[in-house]
Amino acid sequence: MSASQRRAMAAVMLAVALATLDTAIANTALPTIAADLNAAPAASVWIINAYQLAMVATLLPLATLGDLVGHRRIYIGGIALFTVASLGCALASTLPMLTAARIVQGLGASAIMSVNTALIRYLFPPHRLGRGLGLNALIVGVSFAVGPTVASLILSVASWPWLFAVNVPLGVIALAFAMPALPHTSRGAYRFDAIAAVLNVITFSALILALGEAAQRASIEIVLGAAAVTLIFGALLMRREAGHPAPMLPVDLFRRPVFALSALTAVCSFAAQGLAFVSLPFYFEYVLHRSQVDTGFLMTPWPVVVALAAPFAGRLSDRYPPGLLGAIGLAVLAAGMASLAMLPAQPHVLDIAIRMAVCGAGFGFFQSPNLKALMASAPPERSGGASGIVATARLIGQATGAALVALSFSIAGRHGPTLALATGAVFAGAASVASGLRLFAPSHRSPDSGRAAAK
Repeated sequence: MSASQRRAMAAVMLAVALATLDTAIANTALPTIAADLNAAPAASVWIINAYQLAMVATLLPLATLGDLVGHRRIYIGGIALFTVASLGCALASTLPMLTAARIVQGLGASAIMSVNTALIRYLFPPHRLGRGLGLNALIVGVSFAVGPTVASLILSVASWPWLFAVNVPLGVIALAFAMPALPHTSRGAYRFDAIAAVLNVITFSALILALGEAAQRASIEIVLGAAAVTLIFGALLMRREAGHPAPMLPVDLFRRPVFALSALTAVCSFAAQGLAFVSLPFYFEYVLHRSQVDTGFLMTPWPVVVALAAPFAGRLSDRYPPGLLGAIGLAVLAAGMASLAMLPAQPHVLDIAIRMAVCGAGFGFFQSPNLKALMASAPPERSGGASGIVATARLIGQATGAALVALSFSIAGRHGPTLALATGAVFAGAASVASGLRLFAPSHRSPDSGRAAAK
């Protein structure tokens, strides 16, 4: 890579770290924030869900817009919005205020993540795309690793609003890197369909609402109403975009078996991760009676091992089938989450750390190969749509996981975290099966993959 490409990659990685760090911090600090705002644990999960709802609802429209106006503009705008919203989160004094600020913050993060992998595809040649995506997974893993520790250290000396305030200087630095360095990418010739964008926002907002209300065991009328809105507006969206050369909801890409199975693998695996990362802080603090600082350090082995495994798995994905690598990694993740669900009543710190590390090794071994399979199975001119699905699959999975944690708390009380971890093991097992099925699926070779094979 040239010096300018390296600077651009640094800008991309810094922004990704910014959005990921915030997610890790919020997950770890959720019990503290809930207690300070006098919110029930199940209700406080909406601090996570509001962020994810905003992201899921707008990822595909912003990915499409990135194809039209340039990925660079969307990325820089997202960093700016995320930074301002972080200040709003720090100034919030009630749960509704914090939730509203998290929605705006989610919009900024959506702009960042919607075009993130598309930018990486422009920065790396096809035969090294796995390494580029492995580096991306490394940064995400390091950010998740640092997040719990940063949250614990800040909470040991300051109140929770400072957890969001730290994003402000980081956002300014990210803007300083991104504005002069990010490349100007090619643009599509079609127009942005505002009606399709509105239909997309309503469809995915209703989907997240249905998940959240079902988890809260709300009235059946509300849950079924939200589910009906999802189905109706989803059908309208697909009808609106029938025959479009680059639909906002990329049904054209889902006709490719490898792409569809890779997306399904991502949804299930990130649901497993969401079940773990939302429930474990409550388990450590409420069941094991660990301190906030202890909780941060107990959460750290998983993302640290992800950070170590992801670059190695990325390099392997340039040589071996992603379906095989993903199936192995996700089977390990399933075993690790099952072992966490079966922890003894008074586990030793080392016992917890080993099981968390096993989960991290499995998740890290799956992530980079799966990203490469998604991006490489889409043609270059559909990079924005593929990038949007990468982020959408991740967020739908995480939102599903967070909603199932709330349901687990509602059903099992203080044993809710154990139920959540067992459910996560089931999702990881399903993801392993979906990944393995890619070994038998016919593939559509994009121009990228052809050039990679030639090299």
